[in-house]
Amino acid sequence: MDTILDVFCHCLPPAFCRGVERLAERPLPMYQRACSIRVTVDLDERRRLMDSFPGYQQILSLVSPTIEAHTGPEKSRELARIGNDAMAEMVANEPERFPGFIASLPMNHPEGAQQEADRVVRNLHATGFQLYTNVLGAPLDAAPNLEIIEHLASLGRPIWLHPIRPPPMADYVTESASKLDLWWAFGWPYETSVAMMRLVCAGLFDRWPDLAIITHHCGGLIPLMEGRIEHGLDYAARRNPPEAMSMTTREPPISGLRRFYADTASFGSRIPLEAARQFFGVDRMLFASDMPFDPEEGPGFIRAGIRLLGEMSLTAAERRAIFADNARRLFRLPTSFKGQ
Repeated sequence: MDTILDVFCHCLPPAFCRGVERLAERPLPMYQRACSIRVTVDLDERRRLMDSFPGYQQILSLVSPTIEAHTGPEKSRELARIGNDAMAEMVANEPERFPGFIASLPMNHPEGAQQEADRVVRNLHATGFQLYTNVLGAPLDAAPNLEIIEHLASLGRPIWLHPIRPPPMADYVTESASKLDLWWAFGWPYETSVAMMRLVCAGLFDRWPDLAIITHHCGGLIPLMEGRIEHGLDYAARRNPPEAMSMTTREPPISGLRRFYADTASFGSRIPLEAARQFFGVDRMLFASDMPFDPEEGPGFIRAGIRLLGEMSLTAAERRAIFADNARRLFRLPTSFKGQ
């Protein structure tokens, strides 16, 4: 039986939900929507869904919004610990179903974020870390966020990069909020792309060339903007003042961007998958569904992702690599699968 390893799918363990009820400072619509989707909060329902796809496994991660969006730094460390402990327990109880989990960090508490990262690697054997494309509006390449990322790099675990951008971030300066859900539809791929470029230009891969960062939704807009990045930015450097185009990376930005990995969560569209394959290469693609955020609230994007990879012009070995082998290698997971 071939394995299908879903590396970017989301859950809300009951213990974490109780922690949010006790510690959160404000109701968050994105979180409330996720709670309304049964498969997100009901483990039995999740098991039933997973069993309908033979060989299907999940690397668990919490649902957005971020830990720091729920509560301030005095409580965020506790909330992150609750979520990480809950996912680690799911992995320990059913490793054949859930071979790993992605830890969340209290990014509004830099010292606490580093300490929690140490704890989840040392005590919980976390597969890696989930970061968002900004921290309460601050870029990832700004202190102290970049220092946290460099600490994560020193721990030798991958980073999952999830977009985040709220509705009040308007599309035009004359408006107070984004309309038509464009903050999400177009804003999240843009957020991913900007965060990727800023990390490259900050020289992250110069210092940590083997750091694995897995981008959500096929790498955002980056695969579609190859020409603008490679040639347009060269021209931009000539027409802008040096301080506007300063970067510390020693390699061309386009080369640094190819160091990222991309998942296959494409909302059922083949075009982003083909673009990601051409830009990143098969060896840097990993299967993901973005479960449960499809019209069926769970199975839809799993089924669509499997179908799309089956339709693409891939060899059997390439298809196996995207479905599971790349993830096994990157996460250092066992190669066997015994089924549910």
